[in-house]
Amino acid sequence: MSQVLSTDKAPQAIGPYSQGRIVGNLLFASGQVAINPKTGELKGDISEQTHQAMQNVVALVEAAGADVSKIVKTTCFLKNMSDFAVFNEIYASYLKAPYPARSCVAVAELPKGALCEIEVVVDLRK
Repeated sequence: MSQVLSTDKAPQAIGPYSQGRIVGNLLFASGQVAINPKTGELKGDISEQTHQAMQNVVALVEAAGADVSKIVKTTCFLKNMSDFAVFNEIYASYLKAPYPARSCVAVAELPKGALCEIEVVVDLRK
């Protein structure tokens, strides 16, 4: 049995999916792009978009009753691998060691023309 996660502090789904699903002690959060949940807009360079995407991730994790230290796995998608260093610096500023396991790949396109997308798996055990 699973529970649907929903919060107005992160962007609403823009397709047929949930913001996240809680299964047992794990949160599987849908990928977050840099849509501002208050305005519905996506704008900015890789720096601004990475900050907003991470803020959206934080909002989902907190809505599940956890904090970013409980993230165990991330999957990151970049429109341009040339943005890797900037993305990494900002991504790391939201987390502390030991960092979660991670995959980071370049993709041809992301929803809404986003430059990055971040999805997470979170261990919700106390």
